[in-house]
Amino acid sequence: MGYKVAVVGATGNVGREMLDILSERAFPADEVVAIASRRSAGQEVSFGDKILKVKALDTYDFSDTDICLMSAGGEISKEWSPRIGQSGCVVIDNSSAFRYHADVPLIVPEVNPEAIDGFSKMNIIANPNCSTAQLVVALKPLHDVAKITRVVVATYQSVSGAGKEAMDELFQQTRSVFTAGQMTMEKFPKRIAFNVIPQIDVFLDDGSTKEEWKMVAETKKMLDPKIKLTATCVRVPVFIGHAEAVNVEFENPISPEEATAILRSAPGILVVDKREPGGYMTPHEAAGEDATYISRIRADSTVDNGLSFWCVADNLRKGAALNTVQIAEMLINRKLLKGRAAAA
Repeated sequence: MGYKVAVVGATGNVGREMLDILSERAFPADEVVAIASRRSAGQEVSFGDKILKVKALDTYDFSDTDICLMSAGGEISKEWSPRIGQSGCVVIDNSSAFRYHADVPLIVPEVNPEAIDGFSKMNIIANPNCSTAQLVVALKPLHDVAKITRVVVATYQSVSGAGKEAMDELFQQTRSVFTAGQMTMEKFPKRIAFNVIPQIDVFLDDGSTKEEWKMVAETKKMLDPKIKLTATCVRVPVFIGHAEAVNVEFENPISPEEATAILRSAPGILVVDKREPGGYMTPHEAAGEDATYISRIRADSTVDNGLSFWCVADNLRKGAALNTVQIAEMLINRKLLKGRAAAA
């Protein structure tokens, strides 16, 4: 039985990636519909070897659609996801709109697949923040063995996490450096070309940013509410791929060798750790790949039962589009969804 799938936000970075991944993974869809705002209606996007004409969200009828992959931003999701869910279509939302809602599962399939059973309360499933997704993929297998008590993470996040306009800004600023052109700043509070910015999202009252708060709240919701986590999130002049320097304290002893063996056998992870020049992964190499890459695994001698490692992933894929499609695959593989369009 095939399914009817709608991709909302199909003209954006993540929406286009969703369409590519649905095609690459041969998702069992009889029909895929590209949807965006009214101003984007009529545009064309690629889906495998097909071209789809974009339809307008505010006039689309979801009553015969099985799954909606939503990547149109938090405000649009807040307005539309509950409506779409009430029509019987399951929404897998890539925004932050419903991640912390008690009746909405927040899921990374390698981490907490059992949580998907609660989706039917609102017919909405939330996809985590891109920086959290790769982190919990790495933490979960280690937590299962040695029990994590505290995590300190510094992120190095690419500009694609802020959308296509942010990528354009990095490109234009970089060109301006070499041509002595005008340096314009619109998406970021400071110049991003040849610079790093220790702010992602808005500041909160305690001095942390919303991005840092998201990593804490989402890790607790998906992995373990008892884990203490502190994050410093930094935007770097990289187009695609987030990297993270992670320091972990455990309740029980665990050696770098044990951690390496555990991570090598864990789903969704590839360990590249040769302890020689170039024997590690970087965002450039992870771009376009599905895996979460782990390198630089080593002991932290300053604490009992401490480890440090380097974690890299494509934020548009595992951090967003791939994880969303994997959740849709779980719905089907667990027989939690009946194809309404095909049945009709």
